[in-house]
Amino acid sequence: MSAAVVTEDELKRHIRDIPDFPKQGILFRDITPLLQNGAVFHQVMEQFARRYASQRLEAVVAIESRGLIFGAPLADRLGIGLVPVRKAGKLPHKTIKATYTLEYGEGMLEMHADGLSEGSRVVLIDDLLATGGTMGAVVSLLEHFRAQVVEVAFLVELTALGGRRQLGAHPVFSLVKY
Repeated sequence: MSAAVVTEDELKRHIRDIPDFPKQGILFRDITPLLQNGAVFHQVMEQFARRYASQRLEAVVAIESRGLIFGAPLADRLGIGLVPVRKAGKLPHKTIKATYTLEYGEGMLEMHADGLSEGSRVVLIDDLLATGGTMGAVVSLLEHFRAQVVEVAFLVELTALGGRRQLGAHPVFSLVKY
């Protein structure tokens, strides 16, 4: 892993603001420019990998869809499995389910009922922490497995929305805070 660290200010230069998306009053933090810059995206993934390299993790749990963008390369770099959490009806095998509420709607998430072994050490990852509803639902899914959540990781955290409170005592890490 390379030693370079991309700063929070540098990352913010690659995240654009889209007002009133997906609905009026929401300020969307668009990470597409960051993803399009190979060098910056590489450094983001290296920072996550360095952070978790010595944690003896058994899996990365990633949320559809943008969380999978970060979860798959992180699992690959760490040499461990990826457990996808997807929207209802997208997984083909027996699933467990949890509902969630976002600042602009509700939904249901699922993961395979055999996705983890009991007591697995995992890191959860998604692109953005807003109200915490989505990740809170994932945390509740992991209770089924009595998983040891080492940390909950995000590229971006919207601190004013208080999402950390939804995650209880689980440690939270984010590269960029707004």
